Amino acid sequence: MNEIQWERVAHFGFKPSIGGVHTARTMMLNDLTGLFEYIQDPNADKQDYISAIIDDNCLNKRSYKTRKLTARHLVDLYTLDRSFTIFRVLRFFWERDPDGRPCLALLCTYCRDGVFRLSTPYIFEIKVGQLVTRQKMEAFIESRAPERFSPATLKSVAQNVNSSLTKSGHLKGRAKKYRTRAKATLGAVAYALLLGYLSGARGRGLFETEFTKLLDCSIDEAIDLAGQASQSGWITFKRIGDIIEVLFPQLLNEQELERIREQS
Repeated sequence: MNEIQWERVAHFGFKPSIGGVHTARTMMLNDLTGLFEYIQDPNADKQDYISAIIDDNCLNKRSYKTRKLTARHLVDLYTLDRSFTIFRVLRFFWERDPDGRPCLALLCTYCRDGVFRLSTPYIFEIKVGQLVTRQKMEAFIESRAPERFSPATLKSVAQNVNSSLTKSGHLKGRAKKYRTRAKATLGAVAYALLLGYLSGARGRGLFETEFTKLLDCSIDEAIDLAGQASQSGWITFKRIGDIIEVLFPQLLNEQELERIREQS
């Protein structure tokens, strides 16, 4: 699995920063859902979203300060800017794959939130049915970034990450959380493959990236779902024996394709 050079793909919307919203918030799935329900035009621009949150108070926040903070966090997590590939394609699949929305949001969050990226590998070490506590998550984060966070911030990060993973289907429970298997869908797999493609993976390697791993499905399951996504016209998937080709003519414009060729 190739290591992603986050700085090289920042122009697609990836965020290389080691900081992130999860020091203070979750991936804000409910807010994102409410925002997209309020603004249903996929061609809306960034200012439309920000105005809806702050001026129209479409998310029913109690104060102007909270509305501004909410807008800032949602921009940090998702860009809300269709000029960035990862947001435009997120919105594409959001409309077409409602069941995949939790994992779609998770994948975009992973692209944008360095704190979340730091924390999520912990779930890959946990078997389905195993108890996941805040304290265990704290210990994992501390082992990955010794003394980076104060005790209070470390507690907040662990709580927020566990909450996001519960929203995405990787955990279940309230007072006690247990590892579960997230639900991979056509849209989520197609989105994960696109993110891998943007970051340099090709062929079978697209099914072995950090993004596809987040979906909790085997390579064979992901390949099957990719085939179905291709039949839906979302991506182009071809397989001859062990040779796999995945392309994204419906999702990438000429400028983005040129950037990808330059990177290659």
